[in-house]
Amino acid sequence: MFALLLKSLVGALAVLLIALLSRSRHFVIAGLVPLFPTFALIAHAIVGRERSMADLRLTAVFGLCSLGPYAVYLAAAALLAERLPLAATLVSATVAWAAAAGVLLLAWGRWGPH
Repeated sequence: MFALLLKSLVGALAVLLIALLSRSRHFVIAGLVPLFPTFALIAHAIVGRERSMADLRLTAVFGLCSLGPYAVYLAAAALLAERLPLAATLVSATVAWAAAAGVLLLAWGRWGPH
């Protein structure tokens, strides 16, 4: 229960930091905060405890591959930001991320290590 509370507090702290940074003259740093590997640390700790180090390595490699869909999201957001309203930009970028993530999952399932 304590671990769950700690994870919730870390998430809330990240949201607070993003909100504060977005209102400052250093607002672009708000885009860096979500890339702090909070969830990767949690995932890697769990995989590392429950599975082999080879599985941890594979999880990290898949994480590297997941940067592709994130790059697609950022590219879509950047391209659409001045063309569409905010909601349409974010929804479109999220749909682009989902499509790229689907391609990644299909490719990993077919050609990834087993």
